[in-house]
Amino acid sequence: MNKKGFIFDLDGVIVDTAKYHYLAWKKLANQLGFEFTEEQNELFKGVSRKRCLEILLEIGNREATKEEFDTWMIDKNVDYLEYIKNMDASEILPDVPKILQFLKENNVPIALGSASKNAQPILEKVGLLHYFDTIVDGNNVTKAKPDPEVFLLAAKQLNVLPENCVVFEDAVAGVEAANAANMVSIGIGDDKVLSEAQFNFVDFTEINTDFIKELLEK
Repeated sequence: MNKKGFIFDLDGVIVDTAKYHYLAWKKLANQLGFEFTEEQNELFKGVSRKRCLEILLEIGNREATKEEFDTWMIDKNVDYLEYIKNMDASEILPDVPKILQFLKENNVPIALGSASKNAQPILEKVGLLHYFDTIVDGNNVTKAKPDPEVFLLAAKQLNVLPENCVVFEDAVAGVEAANAANMVSIGIGDDKVLSEAQFNFVDFTEINTDFIKELLEK
């Protein structure tokens, strides 16, 4: 049996911080004089902050100088951090701790692979940081998903071959990144949207430990 490693995305897989991102982007859009809807927010899934702002400005048909762009990126993040200040364990998505605990008990290395630059403080707030052997996030990578950089770096830090890694993702770009890294991709969410994933589950309540055991034994 080859040594396996498990890599988790953060937003939409472990916790749902999408609502806080949405509120922060909506606030910025309103300040710039236009509306930003929840439907439009779907375009931001798994996308870097810089690219999100570019899309937002396209939606609002707004131009920005370099200085304005940089300022708005900071403003959005300050608002987002304000929103997530009060996060706690109640924000963890159903049955995620069950799977993390099972992996930990079986000495399986666990990594976080996320575009978020706030991954560590969020994991601390919800009480899950101790499960992770390494965190690779927006502070460590230069290429956004679907580029596989974040997952390949996580595999390297876990000292596990990419083909022996399993990735949990809720975004199309993340599934594409996992597939590009030659890893097992597990889509969390709508299987029609995440059709390129090798396995699909609505959420972790559908994943039992027998399924995890099978992955470990392959």
